[in-house]
Amino acid sequence: MKAIEIKEVTKTFPDKTTALENISFAIDEGDFAVIAGSNGSGKSVLMSLIAKLDSPTEGTIETSSQAGLVFQDADAQILGETCEEDVAFGAKNSGYKKEALKEKIVQSLEATGLLYKKSAAARTMSGGEKRRLAVSGILAMDRSIFIFDEPFANLDWPGIKKTCGILKQLKDEGKTVLVLTHELEKILALADRFIVLDKGKIRFDGNPTNGLKLDLEQWSIRNPLKDGMKLEDLLWL
Repeated sequence: MKAIEIKEVTKTFPDKTTALENISFAIDEGDFAVIAGSNGSGKSVLMSLIAKLDSPTEGTIETSSQAGLVFQDADAQILGETCEEDVAFGAKNSGYKKEALKEKIVQSLEATGLLYKKSAAARTMSGGEKRRLAVSGILAMDRSIFIFDEPFANLDWPGIKKTCGILKQLKDEGKTVLVLTHELEKILALADRFIVLDKGKIRFDGNPTNGLKLDLEQWSIRNPLKDGMKLEDLLWL
């Protein structure tokens, strides 16, 4: 079954800038897709459209369920003073009340390794912890589609490792995951699909092995493979 189906989508802004041009692809439920592109390629616009934060100028986007977003700026999606309050916000909107709500909060924080910070001030946490908190909030809303926009931005080595661990966990649990990034060396080993977006157009859509054989630099993407490396090495855990 398709988790995401995008048909001939174009997005043009009022100033006549075209961010996406005739984009079409589909992601199956349970697939892990990496969408690569340099700054200005249209990745963030695509994310907003899939999550229904904006509407395409032309074309259609269908999803099997509402997607949960993890923004590059994790601070932008913190809504509660503490971790517990932040996760509760989404869980309440999903209908959880009283004891079921408490249980859902604990489960969601535990799943991302943040239960011990249940009462901590959300905005004082590290960048990696804030991204994990965002994932907790999405889990609490029972989302099955997760979209990460540049999940490694401004993270240190421990933060990158923990973020990769969360991404692998979501894949292992059968969630549908989209990672929009230009840092292929950190996560491409998990991908079932590899899509290259450049200047609002899809330049490649297929399996990662075939994609890595291309001249990615023509689309301002650094090929992460070095001498002796294999696809399975492209995961920072």
